[in-house]
Amino acid sequence: MHGDDTDRTYERAGWGARTPRGSRPAVVVVDLTRGFTEPEFPTGSDLTDVVAATGDLIAAARESGAPVLFTTIAYGPADVEGGACAWLRKAPGLGILRAGSELADLDPRLPRQDTDPLIVKKGASAFFGTDLAAMLVTLRVDTVLICGATTSGCVRASVVDAVQSGFDVLVPRACVGDRAAGPHDANLFDIDAKYGDVIDQDDALAYVRNPTATGAVVP
Repeated sequence: MHGDDTDRTYERAGWGARTPRGSRPAVVVVDLTRGFTEPEFPTGSDLTDVVAATGDLIAAARESGAPVLFTTIAYGPADVEGGACAWLRKAPGLGILRAGSELADLDPRLPRQDTDPLIVKKGASAFFGTDLAAMLVTLRVDTVLICGATTSGCVRASVVDAVQSGFDVLVPRACVGDRAAGPHDANLFDIDAKYGDVIDQDDALAYVRNPTATGAVVP
């Protein structure tokens, strides 16, 4: 997708340092809802593998007691017909993600527990207009593993806001997905260069199971 010239340009600019890992990670699952993970819906695509990999990461997080938090997008009549949401003027197709509809429901294959927070949002970032950052601070989280959909949209926006909120960020490649390969790959490349480390699933699983192992920066 990119060549030697791109790599040299990014290296010269000072991008690409590796992200430190703290001892208190959390898994944030961004918008793995039926409206995005099931291809029969206009906003969706088949994210079966992403859901499965995220489920495995959640199970690993449970082993160490790491928090798991979920988000969904859900709009009401004021947002859609009333014009209260500016994003829908640019992306009107998202208006089908109605509050209370099956499209706004989390994918039932995800192992969410009743004690896992579910944050309802209207924008791309999991942080914008929500109390996610406050929740993570309360839980004393220092490192966030971001999963979900879509890589080029809500995942990327959430990664950028996570860094701007003071958290180190990891993105397990197997746990994020998009409707098309081009935007997916391009955004993973840019995330890895500028905002957080894009990592393999085995690395993510090992880290959340034992966050204080060698390589973690213990505060």
